[in-house]
Amino acid sequence: MKLVKAFVLEENEESLQQLKKFAEDNAIIITLCGFSDSIKNGISQIKEEKPELLFMNPTASNLADFGFLKELNFNLPKIIFISDEKALAYDAYRFNAIDFLLKPLEFNDLIVSVYKAIKTIEMEVSFQNQKLFQINAINTASHSSEFLAISFVDKIELIKIDEIVFCKAEGSYTEFYMKNGARFLSSKNLGEYKDILPIAYFFRIHHSYVINIKHIVKINKKDGLYCEFTNGISLPIAKRRQEEFVRFIKL
Repeated sequence: MKLVKAFVLEENEESLQQLKKFAEDNAIIITLCGFSDSIKNGISQIKEEKPELLFMNPTASNLADFGFLKELNFNLPKIIFISDEKALAYDAYRFNAIDFLLKPLEFNDLIVSVYKAIKTIEMEVSFQNQKLFQINAINTASHSSEFLAISFVDKIELIKIDEIVFCKAEGSYTEFYMKNGARFLSSKNLGEYKDILPIAYFFRIHHSYVINIKHIVKINKKDGLYCEFTNGISLPIAKRRQEEFVRFIKL
């Protein structure tokens, strides 16, 4: 069973301690990656940690700031509402939460809710993988290498390979920077895409970057080597890759 990464949005100390104890006792299925008293105060950490599950107290401020979660550049985490107000159960339905738990939190209720979240996540990942396999099979059959398929929870995005400016490692994820300024975050790591992208014009200049040399507008040789791209961003070329890069672009 999948280990789920969770973040807690709660200001009540008793509930925080209950969730910490639950995570410690069930470390095989859940790990807590952060805590905050509200969405507003915790959004930066949520963006950094990329949790798959949120335990959230549906306070008036959290419900008002829920839009911040919809702007995340990764899949919206599953949500379990925790509250001592039974009347707020309707909000769980309205915000498409996995479950609604009343305080004080009970172990059996928590375990059922977390298992429900894990099963939902696993089903979505399985669906993504099936769709991605189908698209890759179609591309292979048609000998088409013009597009790259990036899988999300509710869709698969087909992006033009020639319009990728560079790819950036974001932990175990990969972020694509496009010619038109768009960005896409994939759950695959950078190494996997390095093996997929055309070797004729994609080069790994750094452990964190794979670039498309078609979009280089300038190479700065001052204080090392830097590539400047059509989108105005400059990236460093790692020292151990500089000699190979010079040969690659035939300088």
